[in-house]
Amino acid sequence: MFRIGKEEIDAVARVIESRQLFRSNHANQEVVHFEAEWAAKMGAAYSLCVSGGTCALIAALVGLEIGPGDEVLVPGYTFMATATAVLAVGAIPVLVEIDDSLTIDPEDLVRKITAETRAIIPVHINGWPANMDRIMELARQHGLAVVEDACQSDGGSYKNKRLGSIGDVGCFSFNHYKIISAGEGGALVTNNKTAYERAMVYHDAGTQFRPYKDELSVPIFLGAQYRVSEIIGAILRVQLERLDGILADLHRVKHSIMSELAGAENISFIRSNDVNGDCCSVLGFSFANPSMAREFAKSDGVNGIVTIDSGKHVYANWDPLLEKRGGHCDAVNPFLMSRNQGLRCEYARDMLPQTLERLNRSVIVHMNPDWQDDQIELVANSCRQAALNLTQATHEQDLREGK
Repeated sequence: MFRIGKEEIDAVARVIESRQLFRSNHANQEVVHFEAEWAAKMGAAYSLCVSGGTCALIAALVGLEIGPGDEVLVPGYTFMATATAVLAVGAIPVLVEIDDSLTIDPEDLVRKITAETRAIIPVHINGWPANMDRIMELARQHGLAVVEDACQSDGGSYKNKRLGSIGDVGCFSFNHYKIISAGEGGALVTNNKTAYERAMVYHDAGTQFRPYKDELSVPIFLGAQYRVSEIIGAILRVQLERLDGILADLHRVKHSIMSELAGAENISFIRSNDVNGDCCSVLGFSFANPSMAREFAKSDGVNGIVTIDSGKHVYANWDPLLEKRGGHCDAVNPFLMSRNQGLRCEYARDMLPQTLERLNRSVIVHMNPDWQDDQIELVANSCRQAALNLTQATHEQDLREGK
């Protein structure tokens, strides 16, 4: 969460004073208004607000009728929920390498697509856009659905299109650690009316009893409970008003630091598929080897994180997936379902060597939109000095080894 204040407090008070906390058909529906405003901001026809990014991914897959017998391609660098959402609908996630942008590798996608593949989930990790041109090209060639996981990229874009609006469905998160936040919450957007209506039915187990049920063109089926309260909707409407300002300041901070470091020794930035569309919530560095990355990350004033250390975002740590614990009992475990037998269900901690190698020598530094010139200069100088120290350390090592 970057910014929150009195306006959100007033919005919550407004809802409490109205005594209309439940999403319903009262006159001033905060969630409905937010959905319309989010759809407009993202450039999509439909939006559905749900209780989290994971819920958005699951509802999106339900909306596209993904289920048992289907394989879905997922990168090995993302929060585990990207893969487990696939299991939640009874399908099988197939893990894919990342490339030098640390997003899903289109070349490995080509290798991983089979007759059983039904969808691709590109992840715009750390605010970095995936290569959507190539991904959409492959999807069209093979008749695949594309679900964009933009949970870490609220408001980002790719070639002037908002992330989440390019594929068939886009998914977002508004939990505490995201660009805008209501503590928890999420949303999906789509231009596909059928996918939207199926997602809507699924997100509310009480759809059968809602006033709008007769407006649906899809049959009502058994759903879950992913609704959000009017309090969440009210907070998100204020947060949405802050979004453009947050992104503008993140761009100012990140690009100022990058400009200061341009050409500096041992400084190599992680490649972006769209520098202008990047959310700029982190600044990424790539190093020649893991030792350099680790030394840089721990240097004074850098406050860096070697990406392999994220843990929960690295496939090798997704024990429920690796150990095929895909459900609370065998009968609902997708790995044991008859329709999934013969699909690619084999996983190993070393199965994506390119991903592990890149994550071991990459470092991210979190940006703050409220940093002013003095803090920007301090971070830039710290990074420059840390990189220079790597050169000195390497030279000293060479001298010790007689090189």
